[in-house]
Amino acid sequence: MENINALDEIHKGACMGTDAIDCILDKINDKNFKAEVEREYDNYQDIEKIIEEIYPKYNDGNPHETGVMTKAMTSMHIEMKTLTDESDSKLAELLLQGVNMGVIEGRRILNKKEINKEVEDIVSKYVTMQEESVEALKKYL
Repeated sequence: MENINALDEIHKGACMGTDAIDCILDKINDKNFKAEVEREYDNYQDIEKIIEEIYPKYNDGNPHETGVMTKAMTSMHIEMKTLTDESDSKLAELLLQGVNMGVIEGRRILNKKEINKEVEDIVSKYVTMQEESVEALKKYL
């Protein structure tokens, strides 16, 4: 059961990452920042694919994704936060807030140690990816 919960949480986190990036990508001005965000988008999609491939080993259903309401709320949150400031610095700040939530959730899962090695490796990959994103995004604040 913990394996399924861990996979669901990480999949949702990756989906939220791609949703957020979809909302801000066209607002980014700096080409290097845009390239970094596109790289992160690809990383989120890679995590999603890995989870979708192994999920049937643990559950008959599909991994949890962000719902329509969550997507809409993410979009509205980003629009509200960038209403008066669409600078790359503000966009980096918003992305960092989401990435930090991903690091926290991933670390909580890893600290419980109630998951098998395969799932632990995926969660570790996700956390490492998120921590690298933190470092990369700091440059654009």
